[in-house]
Amino acid sequence: MVVMILGSGFEPVEAIAPCDILRRGGVEVQLAGIGGTMIEAGHGITVKADCTVEEADFANAEMVVLPGGLGSVRSILGCKTAMDAVQKAYDDGKHVAAICAGPTILAALHITDGKTATCYPGCEVQMGSAKCVPQDVARDGKVITGRAAGAALDFGLALLSALQGEEKAKEIADAIVYRG
Repeated sequence: MVVMILGSGFEPVEAIAPCDILRRGGVEVQLAGIGGTMIEAGHGITVKADCTVEEADFANAEMVVLPGGLGSVRSILGCKTAMDAVQKAYDDGKHVAAICAGPTILAALHITDGKTATCYPGCEVQMGSAKCVPQDVARDGKVITGRAAGAALDFGLALLSALQGEEKAKEIADAIVYRG
């Protein structure tokens, strides 16, 4: 099971595309909202989360995912429950993943220290001692990072591969006629 944390102003494609890929691949995804369940994303899109971040089932999650969007990053950084859940997931050896500006949250928690990571161009200065690479997706152990909205499908497929294997990720990529 995956918990994806949604803060106000999250980048919709960076949440919905990976969530869709994971669910197509048979992974349960729980969308957890900060401050309620009706979360206003960027670009005038509102998404109904499955639960609040306080109600999320982090104990049974194999992975915690953080979409980008500067508003969402601020929301997550300002939410002790979310920050503690990300840190505990990492400390417990679970997968942690973030895309776009989201990896800066992992950097703030020192999760990306010394690890290969990617992020939205220009956010590298907030990545601490991470080894930033200019690629769509970077995976270093159980830490998975994505570059931006344009990499949302690649990011989602990388998440699925980490949880269900490369064969399942290829199956879903073929099913959606992905040619990335």
